[in-house]
Amino acid sequence: MTARALRSRAAALLLATAALTAVGTSTAHADSPGGWVAAGNTVYSTLTAGEGIATRADGSVLTRGLGSIPLRLRIAGWNHVGDPDIVNGYVFDAYQGGDSATSKMFEVTTPDGHSYDYVHPLDQGELLNNSFATVSPDAQWLVEGEWGTVNRLQVFPAPVTNPATPATGGTLAQAGQISLDKAVTDVQGCDFVSATRLVCVSDNDAKDVFQVDLPHALDGTPVTGRVATLFQVPRSSICSGGFETEGVDYDANAKVLRVEIISPSVCAVSTTAYAYRPTTG
Repeated sequence: MTARALRSRAAALLLATAALTAVGTSTAHADSPGGWVAAGNTVYSTLTAGEGIATRADGSVLTRGLGSIPLRLRIAGWNHVGDPDIVNGYVFDAYQGGDSATSKMFEVTTPDGHSYDYVHPLDQGELLNNSFATVSPDAQWLVEGEWGTVNRLQVFPAPVTNPATPATGGTLAQAGQISLDKAVTDVQGCDFVSATRLVCVSDNDAKDVFQVDLPHALDGTPVTGRVATLFQVPRSSICSGGFETEGVDYDANAKVLRVEIISPSVCAVSTTAYAYRPTTG
């Protein structure tokens, strides 16, 4: 997302004074890979939840929005926070700066509340966007995504939890990326549902939720992921206009997948997280 788009959204949120979001349901196709069935929804404030969602070990939900960015990071130029992840009590956040940014940043907050910042200088051809952070179940590899139509996901050693990274912040270099066998568009979030499968959400016209299957667990070497569409995020609101998908989270303990979408127009003050359960397993 560009700085201009961020400013537009912030202005819309400040101007909007009320919103109602209608309840909707959706069921994944029975023949979709790793099928999912709808299990209700929850409405949050977009200001604090309109960028992403993650689940703590106790089952409580962590959300991120434009209002979640600490002042010290805003002052440093990090004006966008992406979809976060939580692994073993460590919170991983993805930050990006303005349109002229030459780096992106990942912040890790430890279980005891200490935060450490890891800056990644952009490699040649790399986009400045930092839409999400998701960490492999073994806590060794962090996956993030850019913007537009892409045929890859980027992989980094997971800050703090991978011993190859500096212990208290520093510079972060890429590892072997995930090449995709099909191009995907405007990926807003991904989360691991197993060591070899991610579920992601796209802000394309269809608002697709798709999965990426890996040939083996990430180990820092390049791999190719197989993309398959699962279902579309429901679009239901009293307001008319364009919806925007946002974060995705898989709660492995409860076996619940959550996918966020922001309603149009003045209803954009509300973000709905739709919940799904697997049809098998």
